[in-house]
Amino acid sequence: MTIGVICAIPPELAYLRRALVDAKRQAIAQVTFDTGDLDTHRVVLAGAGMGKVNAGLVATLLADRFRCRTVVFTGVAGGLDPQLDIGDIVIAERVVQHDFGLITDGSLQPYQPGHVPFINPTERLGHRVNPELIDRVKQRLEGFALPSLSAAAGGGAHPPQISYGTILTGDQYLHCARTRDRLRDDFGALAIEMEGGAVAQVCESFAIPWLVVRALSDLAGGDSGLDFNRFVDEVAVGSARILLRLLDVLD
Repeated sequence: MTIGVICAIPPELAYLRRALVDAKRQAIAQVTFDTGDLDTHRVVLAGAGMGKVNAGLVATLLADRFRCRTVVFTGVAGGLDPQLDIGDIVIAERVVQHDFGLITDGSLQPYQPGHVPFINPTERLGHRVNPELIDRVKQRLEGFALPSLSAAAGGGAHPPQISYGTILTGDQYLHCARTRDRLRDDFGALAIEMEGGAVAQVCESFAIPWLVVRALSDLAGGDSGLDFNRFVDEVAVGSARILLRLLDVLD
């Protein structure tokens, strides 16, 4: 079975490309796809670029053109939960597109993508990971620890923690502590990024499992741009190492 692996930006791709064996490359729709083996597992690795449209395009090609039976998005994200630190890992149990919905009375009422309350209404909000898959992921990662970040990246005596919960997706880079706190309160989310919700929506349409693994590169506040640039290279490796650990339960 072939596993599709999507990253958004070059630092997220670099570690996995170096680990890919017998890689063959092709370009489709201005996206580079590398097919090869990671720890004996057949994968197709792609750099989608940022945002939901890019992620949806690549997820569709992985499902339809490459016949991937599972798709994983691995990379970095902004933290929403104050209990989490840069370098910590968040694995989605649910993803929500926080910027989709109905604007009324000057504010956005979030709603399930593809629906509004008076056109094809639904009680759903977000997409949930297959329960059997997330159970296998948790069992595989039980007792597993990543190395601590370097001192330059704020590392300490404790390795990054792994958490499970809701991840938000939207087509904005969050650089505002007030909005961060509001989104955390509204959705009970742990992290925020720009692609995972689109991947989940596409994979659900193709009836294939998906997973989103994110390492926190910043805390989505006033210093998030500075933190991102300082920590993204080292933090992205943590997300990639988690993916490598999980290949046995994705195949």
